[in-house]
Amino acid sequence: MLKLLLGKLKESALSVIPIIALVLILNYTIAPMPLWNLVLFIISAVIMIIGITLFNLGVDMSLIPIGEHIGSTLVKSRRLPLIVILTFVIGVFITVAEPDLSVLAGQISGVPNMTIILCVALGVGIALVAAFLRILFQLPLSYLLIGSYILAFLFSAFTRPEFLSVAWESGGVSTGPIMVPFIMALGLGLASVRADKTSEEDSFGLISLCLIGPIVAVLILGMFFSPSGGSALNVPSLTSLGDITRLYGESIGEYFRQVAVALLPIMLLFAIFQIVKIRLGMRPILKISTGTVYTYLGLVLFLLSANVGFMPAGYQLGSSIYQKSGWILVLAGMVIGYFVVSAEPAVFVLKHQVEDITEGAISARSMGIGLSVGVSVSVGLAMLRVLTGVSILCFVIPGYTLALALSFIVPRLFTSIAFDSGAVASGPLAATFMLPFAIGASEAHGGNIYTDAFGIVTLVALTPVITLQLFGLAFTIKSRKAKKAMVLPAESETIIELDYTDEDENSSMLPGDVIEP
Repeated sequence: MLKLLLGKLKESALSVIPIIALVLILNYTIAPMPLWNLVLFIISAVIMIIGITLFNLGVDMSLIPIGEHIGSTLVKSRRLPLIVILTFVIGVFITVAEPDLSVLAGQISGVPNMTIILCVALGVGIALVAAFLRILFQLPLSYLLIGSYILAFLFSAFTRPEFLSVAWESGGVSTGPIMVPFIMALGLGLASVRADKTSEEDSFGLISLCLIGPIVAVLILGMFFSPSGGSALNVPSLTSLGDITRLYGESIGEYFRQVAVALLPIMLLFAIFQIVKIRLGMRPILKISTGTVYTYLGLVLFLLSANVGFMPAGYQLGSSIYQKSGWILVLAGMVIGYFVVSAEPAVFVLKHQVEDITEGAISARSMGIGLSVGVSVSVGLAMLRVLTGVSILCFVIPGYTLALALSFIVPRLFTSIAFDSGAVASGPLAATFMLPFAIGASEAHGGNIYTDAFGIVTLVALTPVITLQLFGLAFTIKSRKAKKAMVLPAESETIIELDYTDEDENSSMLPGDVIEP
């Protein structure tokens, strides 16, 4: 247990330390922050590391086992209507509990938080049902994705411009630290309904559909709602450590309540499954209960540190750097993007997963560099959007069109992992630090935050999809070359065996003559 806890602590520290280092460098060079605001950020960073550690430990002990047990129980029932209904309910419940979604909703003025959260949750529920039916009826993922993105592009033409970037942002934010491991675990159970060689392959791709589902749902919401006013972010005025303590004391009770309300539905659902069907023993129930407590405390600390310390720091830095120079803003964004994605624990797992699948043809190191460069470029493009006001559609339409076109060339497994990887790259720090960074720069520029700043998480989620598809293309080319190289020695060996030998002295063949294969 201690070893596992230390491992999670290391993962969490590696996720947050690069941001701490970048903030300190920027603070002492081009974007100085008030002393006590900097102290607030550092304290919040330490609390966030503890929160992510407890949360990740709790996910392994509770949410992943819950997902696996519910998934396998649903499959064993063999009742399609029941599976569809409960899959939808699970998708809704798990989305409501997603901390990154709460962070996003809190930054949109003029639209009730719960309206956005429930709309995204409905989108995820429907997408999860579609993902299960795809597994059951063996439908190619690429066809389903093409239809979904065409629908999203069409709805984008009718959604209000102020809501367009918010809608595309909702996909990357909804697939956060709770949903990804839970849905992956659920997918393994659902995929076991077919015990053929493609069942493992079909367990991938659920996250990609859960990413596009909310986008379509919020695009529809955007036909009726429009955000108004500026950012809901507040930068506190601090003069002492007492002010920081008071700030945390005033906020912590609200986050205890929010997280309890968010986690309660999925816990009640598991309790019903446990009583009616699963019936686990006392020991696994104790482990899951302990893990749930860790998850709860971790989420409280994560949301508390993100809202109290991280988001104001990101906002202040974005505003200060823009006032220095627009080009420095772009460069700073690219550096932040490079180091943030390289430190994501989920990206670490993804890199080694691809290395194993390709049997070393694509190394984890080259994958890591590719993903870091891709996300760096995407954050740089997001900063250009802040400066120029270019529509998010100018990037997502050609980007996803390229990725979908590549899906017909690369192996199916690469397509599934590639579209899942977008959710992996847009981790907790994207919503809690990079989005406020863009909002601060946009407001300093005098732009519209809903059209110019929102969309940064969308771009962070897009570039890994293209990167992995390109790696899949490289793997396909390498595989074909390897097959050709294997054929040539075989032909050569055939010729040597049929060449003239002493045993052929009574034959009419001359030395050097060969029989064509």
